[in-house]
Amino acid sequence: MWGPRKQGQRSVTCIACGTAVERSDAREYDRYGDRWDRDGKTFEHLCKGCYRELCHQPRGELEGLLVEIDAGEHPQEEFLSWYCALVEERYGSSDAEERERER
Repeated sequence: MWGPRKQGQRSVTCIACGTAVERSDAREYDRYGDRWDRDGKTFEHLCKGCYRELCHQPRGELEGLLVEIDAGEHPQEEFLSWYCALVEERYGSSDAEERERER
């Protein structure tokens, strides 16, 4: 059985839309993809509407990659340039992947 929840934090802010919602009306989000390892973590939250809009497919190394290049800390054009370069360096060109699928 789960222990009692901590009292005190009753309202959280959705990281997607910025709306303040009651904690009971939110879903926990762990940017590292491991919400079950709770030791020493502070979770971010999504309102139920934003949570439903998320893609719930496995995201592999995406979150770690975004953290590594400081997503959200740079202008969009600069971020996209870094992201594309890093993905191509690690996983190869998406053009090569597309050609391989056509075979």
